[in-house]
Amino acid sequence: MLYLIGSIILTSYLTLAFKVCERYRISIFQAIVFNYITCVITGSVFNGSFPINGKVVQTPWFHWALVMGVLFVSIFNVVGLTAQKIGVAVASVANKLSLIIPVVLSVYLYRETVAGWKLAGVLLALVAVVLTCYPTGKSAGSDTLPSHKKWEYLLPLILFIGSGLLDALINHVQKTYVTDENYNAYLISGFASAGTIGATVLLIQYARGKQMFSYRNVLAGILIGIPNYFSIWCLVRFLKESPWQSSASIPVNNMGIVLFSSVVAWLLFKEKLSQWNWMGIALSLLAIYLIAFGDSL
Repeated sequence: MLYLIGSIILTSYLTLAFKVCERYRISIFQAIVFNYITCVITGSVFNGSFPINGKVVQTPWFHWALVMGVLFVSIFNVVGLTAQKIGVAVASVANKLSLIIPVVLSVYLYRETVAGWKLAGVLLALVAVVLTCYPTGKSAGSDTLPSHKKWEYLLPLILFIGSGLLDALINHVQKTYVTDENYNAYLISGFASAGTIGATVLLIQYARGKQMFSYRNVLAGILIGIPNYFSIWCLVRFLKESPWQSSASIPVNNMGIVLFSSVVAWLLFKEKLSQWNWMGIALSLLAIYLIAFGDSL
């Protein structure tokens, strides 16, 4: 249960950290790139050495780590593009609703069962996400643009599918390939893939003058990267040692993040929560309970 709590708190920290970056006008993209580089360094120090070598490259899980890295970078950018083109609320809902994808795949791939109160909890979780992320007051108007290009309507769908596949990929690899001996190498490989892609794009943007280097962006990346590494580390450990099936573990983790980050944002950033938002938070608690303990009711 400590790994679950760690995953929820550290992942929520990342969401809140990006809010701070916006407040201090830090380049989100640069912070993300330096975050991945920091993840690689953190994992290597934690592991005692840089684990990627010729032997690791030949392992069956290495190509999945590369795919995970591609998804890391892609999803971060799609989140930003969706928020910019369609709206922050839409981006949040699409990202969190993706929990349904690993649930469906767990039923199909691992013959897990989702029925009764557990199924009610999953469905309730979807409603809770929409209500918790529902914009209030001015934010509702500011998130709504008068018109969109046709391709922009695909962004929430791409974000929904991408986030869901990332969760499902992490779950599948930890079930199939990850052991106590190689899980740190797997994580570092994924972050190294993301860092390489991000750094390449960033260097091109530096050369074209579209980005300006600043040590503040590096510092932000470090402050995000260390917790980010351990958030994924805790998630993988939780999925491996969870007392529940993955069809329950992933929704509980995701709903915990929605719940915790919303309450902390309300306390620290004085974000206003409407009655709908509070109703969503209350439903989140009920959904977590039903998903985790529905089989025994």
